[in-house]
Amino acid sequence: MTALQFDAMNTQLWQNIGAIADSKPLMTRLAKYVARLVKEKNDPTLMTKEEFMAKLEKGEEDYRQGKTFAMMPGESYEDFRKRIGR
Repeated sequence: MTALQFDAMNTQLWQNIGAIADSKPLMTRLAKYVARLVKEKNDPTLMTKEEFMAKLEKGEEDYRQGKTFAMMPGESYEDFRKRIGR
């Protein structure tokens, strides 16, 4: 997206918000939606379907090549991560 397109989109967004600013129900819905978007932006675990599938494929390939680790009985997750160096 070019800077000009971004500016146009920003202008349109503010104009549309101005058009509904006098409607409490619509502004309430908008506020809730924006709050969800902010949470989504700040969530480091979110990924696209393609990213997720790529991670699965890499894990399967690592497994086939024997690049795996096993937790020992009674080992905590923190100890496991320390042992494997992650």
